[in-house]
Parts: sequence; C-alpha cells; structure tokens
Amino acid sequence: MTTDTPELAANLSALRDALADFDIDENPRSVQQKSRDFYWYSPILKDMLKDVCADLVIAPRSEAEVIEILRLCHAHDVPVTVRGAGTGNYGQAMPLAGGVLLHMRHMTEILTLEPGRLVAQPGAIMKTMEAAARDKGLELRLFPSTTATATIAGFIAGGSSGIGAIRWGGLRTPGNILRLRLVTMEAEPRIVELTGEDIFKAAHAYGVNGVITEVEVPVDPAEDWVEALIGTRDFAAATRLSFAIGRAEGIVKRMVSTFEPEIPERFFNRYTEFTVKGEAAVAVIVTRDSLEALEALVAADPETTMRFRSDRDLGERRLVSLYEYAWNHTTLRARKVDPSITYLQMMLPQDDIYGVMERLKTDFGDEIVLHHEFTQFSGKVAAVTLPLLRYSSDARIEEVIALLEADYGITVFNPHRVTLEEGGMKKTDPAQLEFKRQTDPKGLLNPGKMIAWTDPDWVPEPGRAFLFNH
Repeated sequence: MTTDTPELAANLSALRDALADFDIDENPRSVQQKSRDFYWYSPILKDMLKDVCADLVIAPRSEAEVIEILRLCHAHDVPVTVRGAGTGNYGQAMPLAGGVLLHMRHMTEILTLEPGRLVAQPGAIMKTMEAAARDKGLELRLFPSTTATATIAGFIAGGSSGIGAIRWGGLRTPGNILRLRLVTMEAEPRIVELTGEDIFKAAHAYGVNGVITEVEVPVDPAEDWVEALIGTRDFAAATRLSFAIGRAEGIVKRMVSTFEPEIPERFFNRYTEFTVKGEAAVAVIVTRDSLEALEALVAADPETTMRFRSDRDLGERRLVSLYEYAWNHTTLRARKVDPSITYLQMMLPQDDIYGVMERLKTDFGDEIVLHHEFTQFSGKVAAVTLPLLRYSSDARIEEVIALLEADYGITVFNPHRVTLEEGGMKKTDPAQLEFKRQTDPKGLLNPGKMIAWTDPDWVPEPGRAFLFNH
C-alpha cells in the first residue's frame, strides 16, 4: 500500500540530504517495526496493512526540530506520519503512503506538574506521568490499559476512553484535555494552541491535521485505590452489579469491567486461583473508603462472591493490575491463548441491554463472548461493549457487523477499518476537515486516514472498506 513512485523517490533522496543532521533511521528492519502498531488484532487489517512501511524514520529532539522537519518535508512533498509507542490497534500511525515516520521517542519530558494540571511533551509515557503525579499526591484522570508503554499524545490522538472513564467520562468530556499545542504542515509551519471545544479539531484525529508537541491534562488529588475481582452466577448478574456499582454515590471508582465466564476462566492467567469455572466476573478499582459499600452490594446477592481484594489477598504474590485484563487488554490476553480470536467495539441499546444480551447469546452462541466496560456519558452510567469474536473469515466479520447494526439496534465502532470515519464517526467531520485544510493544505499528514480529505460526501457502505489509493 505504500506509494513508491519515481517522483517520491527523488524527493526522498533530496530530503535525506537536507535532514543529514537529524536522528534518522533507515535500517529496513527497524523502519518496518516502527511502521507498525497492533493492527494485527484484526485479521482484516493484518492482511490489508502487511506491506505498509515508511521510507525513513526521523526522531526530533525538540519542537524546533519538528518545525524544521515539517518545513523540509512540505518543500519536498514527502508525507509524514507521527507515532509514539505504537500501541494503537487500527493502523492509526501506520504510514499508508510511505514517506517519513516522525517518531517522538526523544520528546518525553514532563514540563509542568502542579495541582490541577500536568504539561508534557508528546512522547511522555503515561505510566511515568502517573508515577510523577502520585509522588506529588496527584493522579491522572484517564489512561489506557497500555499505560506502561503508551504516550500521552498517542492516547489523545488515537484513543477515546480508558481507565477512569467510569468517574470522569471519556476524552471528549469537557475538561479531560485542557490544551494541545501543535505544529502545522505548511511552507512555514505555525504553532497553534487549542483549548475548549477547539481541542477536538485535533484530538482523536490520528495526527492528520497537526503534529502535537505539548499536551496539558488535568490532575486531581490522588486516591487510595483497591482492586477487586467479583464472581457472579452469570453475565446478566455481573452487568446488573456493575450498573449498581457505577451508580452508587458512596463508591468512588476508577474502573468497572464485566466479563462472560470464558474470559476469566481461560484468559486471566495470573488470577486463575481467584476465578471459579462458570462464574462471570466483575473487575473493579475503588477507593479504600468505598470497600464497605462495595461489600454490601456484593453481599446483597447470595450467588455473588468477592473473590479477590488487593488489600486482603495479595500477600507475596506479584500480580499485574486488573486493568491489564480490561479494556482492549482483554483482547490481547485472549489472543495470547487463542490467536484466532479478534474483537468488536460496540454500544448496545441501553434501554434493552439485557434483552439484547440474551438474543446475542441465543443467536451467536460462543462466536461472540461479551465484555463490558462502564463509563459516563453526560453524567449517566453506560456500558460500552468490547466482545471477543471468534474468527472464521473476513466475510463473516462483515456479516456479523451488518447483522448487529441492522437487526439488534447495536452501534458498531468497527475496529477492522483504518480510517477515522469508518471506525467511529460513521460520517465525515466538517470541523476536522476545515482544520486540516488550514493546517495541512497539501494533505501530507498521515494520508489515507481521513476519508473527508479525499471524499467529503462519503457515506459508509456495509462490507466495503475505504482505501484512499485504490
């Protein structure tokens, strides 16, 4: 899928000479590795993107170097794709048109950390940010399950939610991102600072309309968190308990996740002694002061059992956090056991969630294994569903998605697509498109990820992927 034309080759040759003083990687093996993310979660993307590779990788050391690199790439008509740790799953940071991969591995500093705010360079690792914040009695609001390696700009440019969403909502909730600073892709690159609603011109935009060089996010007083794993008689009971926990004003929570029995039985490898065959599971992170209220909810159902509490049962065990079994880490854990498993991302109708869950199990059996993550939308608790899907063929994935949307009232955020619109929005975003026209007039930033740039009037076609160069 990379574009290897004589014109681009000549432009790249001239660009290499102009960039001689920068940190450039042209080793074929490492360039290929840095050109990839976790796209292989999807068998469709695994085949579609297998040949995608940058021509060279450049790692800027400062914002001034970012400006100069973008100026030179613009002058030589060479596309640029920005990446951080590469923990995304949809090819967000894979260079579909080749060219330069801008790797932010040098720009990792925390610039400001004080009550209420943390300012960091784009390549700052989120686990490092959280540790630095906690050293000052503070903590991040939101982070992905990949926080050990994920970068803050990668999370904001490619993510939408994560651990903390049950308390704070997702990244689009006002106040969860305070400011973005970015560099434009023009003949003379500009610095643009975005606040308020303007942030969403660049947040969750895969880097198509500016290179983020600074991020400001809120930090709050740190809580004393305790992790717990709860067993229930079935998945419906787990879901009811999760809604009750999510809505309980006396329980301060950071994560509420719900799993069908197969998931803890087969894929919770470090926690197998705390799981029981046939039980669904609820994994939660709550404050120590909330434990009494949580235990009361558990005790209200005689078929529900507190199987693990980190303050009580950890002992000498070295266990990873339960959040590394939640969100999209659930898929990763499952694939390590059974590589044929893939996944979906979807929202069930909340007013009939139990009826739809029952229909899904009746109609699909173990082809779909349900897993909910609980979040806040406009102050209301909601379940976002990230089910495991047993793969049989690409055609079957497309058929299942079409059935779910047409017959069950389910909204599917398709993780088997590479563009912004197909994966989540289902339509073009006029504000992001106009901002791209202002910040990247040649369309050189991460080409192929924004359908609106190529086809502003695009509408989705079931079963058909949009490929910008086909």
